[in-house]
Amino acid sequence: MQATTAPVDFQDRTSLRAEGLQLQGSLEKTKRGTTGSSLNTEVHSAPAQRWSMQVPAEVSAAAGDAAVLPCTFTHPHGHYAGPLTAIWRAGEPYAGPQVFRCAAARGSELCQTALSRQGRFRLLGNPRRNDLALRVERLVPADAGRYFCRVEFAGDVHDRYESRHGVRLRVTAAAPRIINISVLPGPAHAFHALCTAEGDPQPTLVWSGPTLDNSSAALPGPAHSHQVTAELPSLTHDGRYTCTAANSLGRSEASVYLFRFHGGASGASPLTLPLCALCLKALLLLGVLAACAFRLRAEHPSTQDTPPRAPAQESNYENLSQMSPRSPPAAMCSPCSP
Repeated sequence: MQATTAPVDFQDRTSLRAEGLQLQGSLEKTKRGTTGSSLNTEVHSAPAQRWSMQVPAEVSAAAGDAAVLPCTFTHPHGHYAGPLTAIWRAGEPYAGPQVFRCAAARGSELCQTALSRQGRFRLLGNPRRNDLALRVERLVPADAGRYFCRVEFAGDVHDRYESRHGVRLRVTAAAPRIINISVLPGPAHAFHALCTAEGDPQPTLVWSGPTLDNSSAALPGPAHSHQVTAELPSLTHDGRYTCTAANSLGRSEASVYLFRFHGGASGASPLTLPLCALCLKALLLLGVLAACAFRLRAEHPSTQDTPPRAPAQESNYENLSQMSPRSPPAAMCSPCSP
């Protein structure tokens, strides 16, 4: 990543000699009456303590890498500990869309992120130490452009300052990358395919598939986005369709598959296949239930198949004295002599 610098400049036309830094910005300091309405706006330019911002004229980085946009500032309030907000805009100052915003509470050095476009923008600097450096992750060609830093003091100060000319981010050449590929339905049960890729230089797209009678039509992407889209207007055969993007730095490819239901010669209904699938599932379920029933019968046989057991003979001592009187008396020997 490379950064270039530009001369020093203040909005109040006061020049400051500094080595190779661009100090550009404007201050909005608003006085308010007792009703809270805005009375007038001033530009603060005290000779000893003044607002200023230091940003490089340009920062360059390759697509896919990260870039750091430096921004430091000075202010006339010494060490400011009140609430503040740090903002970065894209495109133009004051009115451009915000790509990052964070806020720090009174006495806190943590600037809590409130906005980060696509989650790729984060603050590296510490606003309490007059540093608003921003890091942009995973650069894409569309990130190229000019960015503007801004700081807002709240509480008793109500000062706001924003760079006027900002820093230009230049995203250098990148190998192609396919960002979208899809098959979409069309009229009369037809299908077409779209492939969108980006790169710098802008890549060329080529479709390949199971037939050779398809010709792809190139569709221009958004201006200055280094994007291109190619369409296959009609997919006549099932199979794999591949989109290849290429430029001077490399190539990339992605594929989609098309499979359609074709009715047989007997004119079967399109519902035939789903119904057959449901019948097959039902048969499988019945087979599983029958197997479970057979296993349960094998593990727990019925009582009818088991012969009845003979009642157990009682042979305790008490039963010996309750024998039937018809039976001969039991011989007793106590003790028996030879």
